[in-house]
Amino acid sequence: MNVRRQHISGVAVAAVTALGLATLSACSDSAAAGNTEKFDVVASFYPMAFLAEQVGGEHVNVTSLTEPGQEPHDLEISAKQTAQLQESDAALYLKGLQPSVDEAISQSGVGTKIDAATLTSLEDHGGAEDSHGHEHEHEEGGKDPHVWLDPVKYAEIAEGVGAAFEKADPDHAADYKKNTAALVGKLNDLNTRFEDGLKNTDSKVFFTNHAAFGYLAERYGLTQEAISGVDPESEPSAARMKELQEEAKADGVTTVFYETLVSDKTAKTLADDAGLKTDVLDPLEGITDKSRGDDYIQVMDSNLKALQAALGAK
Repeated sequence: MNVRRQHISGVAVAAVTALGLATLSACSDSAAAGNTEKFDVVASFYPMAFLAEQVGGEHVNVTSLTEPGQEPHDLEISAKQTAQLQESDAALYLKGLQPSVDEAISQSGVGTKIDAATLTSLEDHGGAEDSHGHEHEHEEGGKDPHVWLDPVKYAEIAEGVGAAFEKADPDHAADYKKNTAALVGKLNDLNTRFEDGLKNTDSKVFFTNHAAFGYLAERYGLTQEAISGVDPESEPSAARMKELQEEAKADGVTTVFYETLVSDKTAKTLADDAGLKTDVLDPLEGITDKSRGDDYIQVMDSNLKALQAALGAK
């Protein structure tokens, strides 16, 4: 849609020069982030890209700053991505999850900046102890950023994204409104499947590799116990591991969940020590060929099946 800007702006050129040309190859899948005939949207990572694609449909060109298989918490913005931000019509991100993205967007001249964290209410779900025995808090003042794993809150964000697209690209407002309604309908149906599927279970406690499922647990009356805090790479203390082994016995926990984008070593160690099974519970921070589904809805349905099996759903 940026037909009025056929060349990279002076600000973008300066950013590229300052950060170094050597980093320009860092994001190969986002070469056409700006200067297309469509409404150009840069999304911070998969859950934001999915929203942009579903709401925007044929009218948008969506680029994700986080490549498939890349752990989003660790993302560092490249010079090329900085330039692409300058050339885009909108940036869709979740403040508090990726500090480098927050900084890059705040300093960019992109016309429409959509912070998903402002489109619903974020909560503090606490954290787990790290290897030094310190409570590991979430980013952004203790607020848990993993809000997309609650279909109801994700639908609220979708509605906000739709409204922002309508305002920024009024020529296609009717289509954005229709697409948003369709997506919200799918998310409402997903919420119903989770409510019905987890209503009657033997246990309400599940173990995860890191504290990503606080919103999902709260929505469906479950209790998440995370080995690590919000950082999936942090090492738990020996006391934390012993505590979880004891809790597994007390609460009838059968399974330790791990995820595809980070090491499963700690989860499998706990499972071996406590005589538990392991399975995947996907925090949907990215879709890869290892994902149990091709998009958000499919992977969330796979998560539901995994939870039903682990919790003894009837």
